[in-house]
Amino acid sequence: MPLLFVGIDPNTGDKQSPTVWADAERGELVLQGWKPGPELEAECAATEVPGHAVGIPEGEAVIRIPARMLRIVREACDVFESHVR
Repeated sequence: MPLLFVGIDPNTGDKQSPTVWADAERGELVLQGWKPGPELEAECAATEVPGHAVGIPEGEAVIRIPARMLRIVREACDVFESHVR
């Protein structure tokens, strides 16, 4: 099953396009966002959270999406849940 497009940043211009998809086959939300600056990535990598290794594991990434996209992320959760049931 192909990715299900859910939404794009409503303030998208020609060069930026934070986007949200649902991948029902893999059971995942797929987020395209901005790369963080080195300071934010280092802060995320250094933050200690119970049950979470310090650092950013190989194959993982920190991304940023604007808070104005929360409605789209919620919609992606709903789309995902409706395609799994």
